[in-house]
Amino acid sequence: MYVADSRATPAPAVTPEPQAVAPGIRPGRRAALAPTVLALGTVSLITDVSSEMVTAVLPLYLVAGLGLTPLGFGLLDGLYNGVSALVRLTGGHLGDRFGRHKALAAIGYGLSALCKPLLLLAHTLPAIGAVLALDRTGKGLRTAPRDALISLAAAPAERGRAFGVHRAMDTAGALIGPILAFMILRGAADGYDAVFTVSACVAALGVLVLVLFVPGRRTVPTTAGAPVSLRASFGLLGRRDLRRISLCALLLGLCTVSDAFVFLLLQHTTGIADRWFALLPLGTAAAFFLLALPLGRLADRIGRWPVFLGGHLALLTAYGILLAGGHHPALPYAVLLLHGGFYAATDGVLMAAAAGAVPERHRGAGLALVQTGQALARFAASLGFGAAWTFWGARPALSVAAALLAGAVLLCVRLRPAGAAPDAGPEEGPDAAPVAAAL
Repeated sequence: MYVADSRATPAPAVTPEPQAVAPGIRPGRRAALAPTVLALGTVSLITDVSSEMVTAVLPLYLVAGLGLTPLGFGLLDGLYNGVSALVRLTGGHLGDRFGRHKALAAIGYGLSALCKPLLLLAHTLPAIGAVLALDRTGKGLRTAPRDALISLAAAPAERGRAFGVHRAMDTAGALIGPILAFMILRGAADGYDAVFTVSACVAALGVLVLVLFVPGRRTVPTTAGAPVSLRASFGLLGRRDLRRISLCALLLGLCTVSDAFVFLLLQHTTGIADRWFALLPLGTAAAFFLLALPLGRLADRIGRWPVFLGGHLALLTAYGILLAGGHHPALPYAVLLLHGGFYAATDGVLMAAAAGAVPERHRGAGLALVQTGQALARFAASLGFGAAWTFWGARPALSVAAALLAGAVLLCVRLRPAGAAPDAGPEEGPDAAPVAAAL
C-alpha cells in the first residue's frame, strides 16, 4: 500500500501508477509506462552523462597520465566497483525499512555529485582512490532503492520492458558523456580538469531533476508476512529462486572482465590511438541503447533466464574475437556491439528476474542482495585480471577469463531459477505467508 510523500502536510492516498494495474489490460495491448520509470530514466540519463564523462577518460588518465601498471589499475578499478557492493545492502534495507526509496536514492545521487569537483583536487593515487570510493558509496546507496521504485511501479509481466526503457535512457547518457569528454579533451587547454568540472555541473542537474520530478511515494509495510528487518533481508536467500539467481550472478561476475580492461584490451589488440580511446565506451553504449528495450521485451515473452545467459554468450564471443586478434577494420565494431549486447541482455533483465523472486516489502533488500554478490564478484575479477595481465600478459589472462566464463554459463544453465520465467515470482498478498516460512 502506498500513500503520498508528505513534505509539509499530510496528503491523501494516491492511486497506483498505471503500469502497476496491468491485470486489466487486454492481450496485445501494452500499458503506458509509469511516470516513475520515465522520471527515473531521465535522472539516470543526466547522471550517466556526468559519470561516463569521467569513466571514458579515467583509464587513460590513470595508466597513461599517472603511469599506473595494469595491476595498480586493477586494484583501483576493483575498489571502484567493490566499495559500492558494501553499501548496496544498506541502501536496499533502509529503503524497505522506512519506505523511503526515493530519499535513499537522492542521498546516493547527491553523494556521487559531490565527488566530481573533488577530482579536481585529487592528483595522487590515494586521493583519487578515496574520491572514487566515495563516489561508489553513493552509487551503492542509490542503486537498489532506484530499481525497487522501478519494479514496484511496473506490472510483473512488464518488468522487462520497464527496466529496458530505464536502461536505454540511462545508456543514452552514456552515449553523450564520452562525446562530451572527447570534445572537451580536444578543445580545452587543461582537458582532464575541464572534463571533471563539466561533469560536476551535470551531476548537480541530475540530483535536481530527481528531487523535483520523481514521484515521492512512501511504502507503508503491512502486518502480513515477514517484518522488514536486517535479519529478514538476509533471510531472503532462503528463497530458492533468489538464492539461485544470486549464485549465478556471483559466478558469472567472477568471470567478467571489467569494461575498462575490455577497452584497454581492444586498444592493445588493434593499436587504436590514444586520442580515440575516450570514444570506445560510445560503441558499447550505442549497442546497449539500441538493444535494451527489444531484449527487455523479449525477456518478458520467452523468459528472463535465456536472455540473461544469452548476453553472457555474447560477451564470450567478444572475448574470442579479441583473442583471435588481427587487424580487420570491423573487429572493434564487432567487439563493442557484442559488449553492449551483453549489458542490454543482462543488466535490467537480471533485476526483472530478481524482482519476481522477492515480495514487495523486501524488494529493495532482495535486489541489493543480487547486486551485492555481483559487484563483489566483479571486484574480485578486476583484481584477478589485473594481476594475471601483469604477470602473464594480456592474452593468457583473457584466455583464462574466457574459459572460466564458458564453464560458468554451462553451470548456470543447470541452475535455472523458476522465477526467471515470464510473470513468475511472488507478489504481495496471498503468497506472502510462505515468505515468512522461508525465513
